[in-house]
Amino acid sequence: MFIHLIVIGWLYVVVMMAVAEATNTTGTVLGAIFTFLLYGLGPVALVVYLMGAPGRRRAMKQREAEAQEAARQAAAQAAKAPQKPKTDAASDLPDQGSETPADAVTPVRKEP
Repeated sequence: MFIHLIVIGWLYVVVMMAVAEATNTTGTVLGAIFTFLLYGLGPVALVVYLMGAPGRRRAMKQREAEAQEAARQAAAQAAKAPQKPKTDAASDLPDQGSETPADAVTPVRKEP
């Protein structure tokens, strides 16, 4: 909340500087634009980004903690669920049946 007051105050000062630059007899509108960008938006954007880093870090840790908790709950639910018995002949996993894995086509080599 406090940073918002500083940002608003600083941007007000910079806008007044830019208006003074544009309305001065030796000033230009291009100079006013550069004054606003280099004295106002650039530093304010940098300060707001740096001041928001702890909040972003907290949010990232919170998301990671929630993901870990969801994984723990899923693992607990899987452990409580009844397990169906595995049979070798009815297995739907590859290479888990009762036959040995083999290629459908035998390899062909040149004779020595």
